[in-house]
Amino acid sequence: MEATITSGVPRELWNKDKLTGQKPPLKLREIWAIRIRLQLGARTRDLAMFNLAIDSKLRACDLTKLRVRDVCLGSRVAPRATVMQQKTQRPVQFEIIEQTRESVEVWIKAAGLSPSDFLFRGRIHASPHLSTRQYARLVHRWIRSIGLDDTAYGTHTMRRTKASLIYRRTKNLRAVQLLLGHTKLESTVRYLGIEVDDALEMAEQTEV
Repeated sequence: MEATITSGVPRELWNKDKLTGQKPPLKLREIWAIRIRLQLGARTRDLAMFNLAIDSKLRACDLTKLRVRDVCLGSRVAPRATVMQQKTQRPVQFEIIEQTRESVEVWIKAAGLSPSDFLFRGRIHASPHLSTRQYARLVHRWIRSIGLDDTAYGTHTMRRTKASLIYRRTKNLRAVQLLLGHTKLESTVRYLGIEVDDALEMAEQTEV
C-alpha cells in the first residue's frame, strides 16, 4: 500500500506496517497468565485495571475516567456498577466479580484514593486521569509479558474478551448486547465477529 500525497508532499499511511481489523479477545489461559505476571510483579494498579477492564467491558475512554465512587459503596467495591457511556450517552451496567473487587480495594487503599478521585490517575499534571494512549501502552505491555505478539491486540481486546466468553458459553446474543451497551444487535454481531466464527464452527461439525 502506497503513501498518500497531499499538496505534493507524500505522507505515510497511519496503518503502514501495522495489523488492522478486529482485535482478538484473550483466551482464558491468557487472562490467568497475565494475572499471575501482575501478581508476581506486585503491580497493584495494573492488576486492578486489568481485572476491571475484563469485567466491565468498557471502552478505553470510559474505563480511564472511572472515579472511585463509580464502583464503590462506602469503602467497599460494589458487585455491580453503572456508568454513562461517553460514545452513546447511554448508561451501561456491569458486574464486578470477587477477585476484581479485592484487587480494586487493595489498589484504592494503597493509593489512598477518596470517593471523588479518579480510579486510575494520570502520570502527568495536565491529565487528572490515565489517558487512553497510556492505557493502550499498558495493554500492549501486558500482552507482551506472556509472549504474544502485541501488534495483534489492543484496548478492544479487553472490551471484547469477557463478552466473547459469555457468548461462547450461552449463545445469548441479546445478553451480550446489553453488557456491551450496544444500541443495535447488528453492532454486537459485527463487534464479536460471530457470524464468521459460527459459520466455521458449523462447517467443522458437519461431515459430508
